[in-house]
Amino acid sequence: MPGRTLPLITRAALIAGLLGLLFLMGRELASDPMLPLLVAGVILFIGLVAADPTLVPIVCLPFLILTARVGAGGVDLTVADALLAVALVPSLLVLLGGASPAMRQVMWLGLLYQVATLFTVIRHPYTANVVEWFHAGLLVLGAVVVGWALGRRGHAVLALNILVATSLLLALITFVHAASQYAGGDFGPVEMSWPYQVQKNAIGTIFALMAVVLYVRPPWTGWRRGWALLGFWTLVAALLTTQSRQAIIALAVAVSVLVMRRTTTHRRSKGILLAIIPALAGVSVMVQDQVKSGNEFNSFFQRVTWFEDSMAIWQTDPWFGVGLRWWYTDRFPEAFQPPNALMDTATAAGVVGLAAFVVLLVGTWLVARRIDPAYGLLAELVLLARIVQSEFDLFWVSVQVSLPFLILGLCLGAAAHAEAAAAVRQEVLDKIERAVHPSGLGTPAIGKAS
Repeated sequence: MPGRTLPLITRAALIAGLLGLLFLMGRELASDPMLPLLVAGVILFIGLVAADPTLVPIVCLPFLILTARVGAGGVDLTVADALLAVALVPSLLVLLGGASPAMRQVMWLGLLYQVATLFTVIRHPYTANVVEWFHAGLLVLGAVVVGWALGRRGHAVLALNILVATSLLLALITFVHAASQYAGGDFGPVEMSWPYQVQKNAIGTIFALMAVVLYVRPPWTGWRRGWALLGFWTLVAALLTTQSRQAIIALAVAVSVLVMRRTTTHRRSKGILLAIIPALAGVSVMVQDQVKSGNEFNSFFQRVTWFEDSMAIWQTDPWFGVGLRWWYTDRFPEAFQPPNALMDTATAAGVVGLAAFVVLLVGTWLVARRIDPAYGLLAELVLLARIVQSEFDLFWVSVQVSLPFLILGLCLGAAAHAEAAAAVRQEVLDKIERAVHPSGLGTPAIGKAS
């Protein structure tokens, strides 16, 4: 009897609790209409996670390459960063279910960097330093975990399709801006101003990274060659309108490495080098024009000045750095951002942080290189493109960091998913074999009898 009454009591308590919650939401609706909506959103979030932990990351995916900024509670961050944090929560449930050796290696590399930069956070306590420490962890470890969850649950192809479609939409919007700008006689770099403002190097890097994805065209995606090439050249054209020289160089290096790589699964014609050489020549001409102009305020001479200033700042605390995002403070006479990933990290986290940063980049690249090329080559080239691009600009910039590590996680998860599926198929075949030849005794016994 007690065994039957307990479930009834539990059900009654749940029903009473839900009715009470609905009553409170209805009462608060008149005074604060946002509170019930917030509660409803939390309930929906929990329901999606309970149904499938990857549903929330899939919904967030189109927004993970949007650099539009949002502000809440005094915190200024991009839409991509905010939704990456949301997508991370349910993705951790998939990670807790087990990770492949390659995924564990990437996680340890990311944790090593976080530990190394913790020294500068403790040494220089200020808000931006602490916030950026968590932000860097989200961009690397968080992005990898989200990608891993999607890939491990078999959603890698869907995820890449969503990312490609979103990037192509941004390319089309860029073309509209370019047409309007060119019609007015302005043939300078095109920067999106609608539906949000985005700097040319930010959008250019996104176009370059996604162009690499389309040109690699992993065999497991099932993408047709013609459609993939059409998407690739669309993104290349959009990239050229931005005139982002660093992104053009990054794409050229990644494509060149793929073309020269001897692989049976990713053969590409060397004819594309005929397009890469003029593109690099154009970048060289633009740089030479800046040098010849003698304008000390153009991007070339400004970078030279910033390199010299960065060296002076680094020498004030060479081992542990002066703090992450130190340019947000007033401790130095001029607030500028070092235009190079290594210099950025050296000034912020010192030699200790710089060593961990190099280990993180080289280590993750080696992890991608050592797994099955069908999955690892894409991750390897995307990481390579990002590393090359960051030698001409900041590294720790929202989507420009999270996107390559998200793709790395997708590839690692897809490889683990394929391996698990192969193991299941092999197990089924073994069961069939044992059913046909129980204990393997049937045929040998006949042989002995004869």
